[in-house]
Amino acid sequence: MTRVDVYLIQAFSISGQGGNLAGVVLQADMLTDSQKQSIAKQVGVSETAFVSQSDSADFQLSFFTPTVEVDFCGHATLSAFWLLRHLQCIPAGHYKQETKAGILAVEITPNGDVLMNQSLPVWLAEFSAEEIAPMLGVQPALIAQAGLPIQAVSTGLVDIIVPIPFGFLDSLVVDMEAMSHFCQQQHCVGFHVFELNPPESFYTASCRNFAPAVGIPEESATGSSSGALACYLNRHFGYLQAVFEQGRAMNMPSCLLTQLSLEGGVLKQVQVGGEGVFNKRISIYVD
Repeated sequence: MTRVDVYLIQAFSISGQGGNLAGVVLQADMLTDSQKQSIAKQVGVSETAFVSQSDSADFQLSFFTPTVEVDFCGHATLSAFWLLRHLQCIPAGHYKQETKAGILAVEITPNGDVLMNQSLPVWLAEFSAEEIAPMLGVQPALIAQAGLPIQAVSTGLVDIIVPIPFGFLDSLVVDMEAMSHFCQQQHCVGFHVFELNPPESFYTASCRNFAPAVGIPEESATGSSSGALACYLNRHFGYLQAVFEQGRAMNMPSCLLTQLSLEGGVLKQVQVGGEGVFNKRISIYVD
């Protein structure tokens, strides 16, 4: 049996509280995919990141949920680079990570926050409220009130972006089995449901993310989906910066910062960032 140390980091926390737990394994070069999957299952958080050497970037990262490998994970990326900085393995600065979603830039600010680039948005299928509403326990007319499309968008992973009117986010009743089946059929990771907040709110939108098809009933902070939502709000409202709240319904409030850059009116960069905080270190044993 091989002992593997796993660091648990709360990504996108707020003043050291809340956030979304991710596992991080450093120096993972000798681990097989089967071992990584076993570790992620034993750790039991939504994603665990494995950091290895790379020939084409500063680091190679792979990401595993308790059940499958995924191409990219925002909160696990933040956790990995926050940990590397926290352990003084690297200084603040600009880095590149090799992932299955491509080679992506990561910035560690002098105060230790992490800003990560995501892929430019890929706009995919739109869905009707009649298809989506039953899986969220609401009436189709409620979703229609938002006046925005339900659309699959990817900035690294495919999520279905679902708008609902303000005040209804916390009352959703999710049919996990139906949603899992639907996501498998549509080749997407999950649903990212959001409500726009009043203009005076610090948060642009409040969000909930459901990904039962990959073993995550609900997640308290989803970096990849936040990048997709930022692009969605830019397309419909022109926002270049947005701050998202997530995890409220789980009593794990999280804050996700997003920033988009244009050149000649064309979207050129998608960034998502936030803070991290150390939770604990555990040991896992694998064959």
